[in-house]
Amino acid sequence: MKDKVAIVTGAASGIGKACALAYAREGAKVIVSDIQEKEGKDVANQIISQGGKAKFILCDISKPEQCQHLAAEAVAVFGRLDYACNNAGIGGEQNPTADYSLESWSFVIGINLSGVFYCMKYQIPQMLKSGGGSIVNISSILGSVGFANSPAYVAAKHGVNGLTKTAAQEYGAAGIRINAIGPAFINTPLLKDLPKDMLDTLVTLHPIGRLGESEEVAEMVIWLSSDKSSFVTGAYLPIDGGYLSR
Repeated sequence: MKDKVAIVTGAASGIGKACALAYAREGAKVIVSDIQEKEGKDVANQIISQGGKAKFILCDISKPEQCQHLAAEAVAVFGRLDYACNNAGIGGEQNPTADYSLESWSFVIGINLSGVFYCMKYQIPQMLKSGGGSIVNISSILGSVGFANSPAYVAAKHGVNGLTKTAAQEYGAAGIRINAIGPAFINTPLLKDLPKDMLDTLVTLHPIGRLGESEEVAEMVIWLSSDKSSFVTGAYLPIDGGYLSR
């Protein structure tokens, strides 16, 4: 990936941070993006301190104009765009469908689904200028199955899978591969506030006997971004410790 350019959204922590560091390890120049400015800048500085090239760009992906700026700025700073990992997302409130607030529905869909659409809408034209590229959208195991009390999150992630497959059909011949991956429950800040008994219960849902690590997800992102996966597009690939095999 030497001299290639990658955007990672939600890159200040968790899976996004692991992906940003992994792209840099492979030689890519990385646009680190998040709404958490200090933490995002820390990730960019970590890459630079290790001899890589990176720049932090503040971006709320629920705002289309900020997504447009993000893609344009990547090209302005590093000259091209080759890879994008659309990772930014939120969990949202926990309530059954009839009790789910309208505000939370709009908030979760706005980030987890519309945000991925906005990112792709502006990333794809920049990749076409570069002669192709690879987009990896971070979906979830819940893009494949239901999960009680998370209607907006589940709906958004199912939508990401459909959006990924549609865009892959549209741009495959132009040299842009677009895939989605479905992590199960990963050891990230999203889970940090859960009670221990709930965490223990989540572990039992994974036949492998543990939660996943962000670095494991990042390895799949790197593979899907690289030429080693050159015949893979329009796919939804779980990385779930066997969760969906139950």
